[in-house]
Amino acid sequence: MDDLELIFSILGEASTTKITRSKNAKGFIENKIAAQKGGKIAGDARKKLELESGNQVITKNNYLTAPQSQKKINSPKK
Repeated sequence: MDDLELIFSILGEASTTKITRSKNAKGFIENKIAAQKGGKIAGDARKKLELESGNQVITKNNYLTAPQSQKKINSPKK
């Protein structure tokens, strides 16, 4: 993840938290709605930046691939 991806992720999480607290969301359905609204805020901001800058925020180059040794879970020996 690069800096902008992290910023938009944090924006989505912070927006969701603010909405959840302000609406006093309880239960799965209310929290799901708050999460969708928070994600939309971050998504709209990302799309607006991409439109204005002409560059995509999310690219394949931003993700690090895990070494093969970290992908495998070693089972305990019996």
